[in-house]
Amino acid sequence: MILAAAQTKPIRGNIQANLDDHYRLITLAAQNGANLITFPELSITGYERENAAELAFTKEDSRINHLKKLAGEHNIIIVAGAPIKTETELFIGEFIISPDNSVVIYTKQFLHEGEDEFFQPSFDYNPMITIENKKISFAICADIDNPLHPENACKRTADIYIASIFFSPNGVPNAHRDLQNYAQKHKMNVLMSNFSGESWGYPSGGKSAFWNNKGELVAQMNDSDSGLLVVENQNGNWTSKVVND
Repeated sequence: MILAAAQTKPIRGNIQANLDDHYRLITLAAQNGANLITFPELSITGYERENAAELAFTKEDSRINHLKKLAGEHNIIIVAGAPIKTETELFIGEFIISPDNSVVIYTKQFLHEGEDEFFQPSFDYNPMITIENKKISFAICADIDNPLHPENACKRTADIYIASIFFSPNGVPNAHRDLQNYAQKHKMNVLMSNFSGESWGYPSGGKSAFWNNKGELVAQMNDSDSGLLVVENQNGNWTSKVVND
């Protein structure tokens, strides 16, 4: 199994440029043999609150068609974030796009302070997927601040916990501490993807990382590069490499 965390620098309000960056990194991940690539929180739009409704996607949005095409062409699962709206609600969500053209969504369950003015939390969209008999669950940013979230993933016998976040430089040490603890406590491998450039007018802290199910840090990126953190499991042992742009 090979997993890739994308560390990206979104361009505010420019969905097409951000999608183009997704396409490039998906192709790069596929060239490195990845079975799955995950992007940071709200990766397609960049982190937004006030503008989220006008930037929002629907589950059947035609703007994800090329992502679906790439998933099929490269036999890779793509996890990409966006504001996702239903008829009545707006969520911080992510598309989980499989090679068979199917799409499911995950929605953020625990909102950060201030997000509840613009978004709804939801426990209704909480899929798990399986790669090579390993169960994978998902989290978005402030989800990881609540210990109940990884605990629930553990109760569902998740082997891998994937967190897509937007954390500032000051917040990253806490994220690393918590995710390392969750990996060790719940015996889950943990993959984290963060921005490395400004979003919503704030700096992000990068340092996308991976911990094995013993809580050992296998690898992390630096705080400024964009690119991929690629981890591979062979016979229970994880190896890693960073693929910079």
